[in-house]
Amino acid sequence: MPTRSVVVVGYERAELVDIACVTSALMLATRLGARPAYQVGLATVGGRDIVCESGLVLRAQLDLCDLQDAVDTLIVSGGDGHLSAAADPRLVRGVRRLASRARRVASVCTGTAILAEAGLLDGRRATTHWFYADDLIARYPRVSIDPAPIFVRDGNVATSGGVTASLDLTLAFVEEDHGPELARWVAMGMVAYLKRPGNQAQMSVFTRTPRPADATVRRVMDHAATHPDGDLRTETLAALVGVSPRQLHRLFRAELGDTPANVVRRTRLEMAARLAATTDLPLSQVARRTGFGSAESLRQAFVSKFGTSPRAFRHSQAHARP
Repeated sequence: MPTRSVVVVGYERAELVDIACVTSALMLATRLGARPAYQVGLATVGGRDIVCESGLVLRAQLDLCDLQDAVDTLIVSGGDGHLSAAADPRLVRGVRRLASRARRVASVCTGTAILAEAGLLDGRRATTHWFYADDLIARYPRVSIDPAPIFVRDGNVATSGGVTASLDLTLAFVEEDHGPELARWVAMGMVAYLKRPGNQAQMSVFTRTPRPADATVRRVMDHAATHPDGDLRTETLAALVGVSPRQLHRLFRAELGDTPANVVRRTRLEMAARLAATTDLPLSQVARRTGFGSAESLRQAFVSKFGTSPRAFRHSQAHARP
């Protein structure tokens, strides 16, 4: 039986979910009838077992340093050990060599750092886990890192956001190789409610930033999340919590690195995206419920942030639902 060879690169303190989402989805695709079937192997430097970030031990099937044959797909995992891995010349050389012989190359989460270190992202657009984006932007100025999308394709190189975004990227690969129907069945088998498009934002409004330490900022954010259709102007919010608009602006800058107005707009947009994806409400109602006022205002905000209209976004999500 012909096969598509997939090499997943791991290292000490790699994230187990980054690896497992990829390998489990591809092997499920094979069991569901993918032809050519996927032949998946975990490669490490020296073929050594690795201790994942969670403390579990994974056994490697391949020695990254000895692999010479061409591979169909090379996927570099992410994890807390990504900087140490990127500093290992044997690992970087192995990734660079295999990438030159692969049909497509990808990274998951902070695996972006390893592709960047290998020079494979120079002049390309890429993404990574939002939490590490600023650090990688500073380390690799030749790479255009956008922390917003779930995954990014630039030529034959793909990069994905954190952890479960690896499943979204893998489903996109399955769809590319075998069509949308098989990808849908794999999503169902993985109990993935939605096969999200790559341009969907990584971060939910409820998880995109750590819970603010400042009680005033927390109160404002909670109010915005529970009253998205209300009057959320900075002046109104400042009066709500008993501070001046200037003081509220300073608090938001100190806690979140952004203005109250931008945080409110982001909150409304995330909620609108959730309603568009999970309900059948008319988009005019989605707009009113989330404070955009009109469907046209919502459309403009969607296009600016996600590069697609709310109608097209809803259509893509409807077709992705099991």
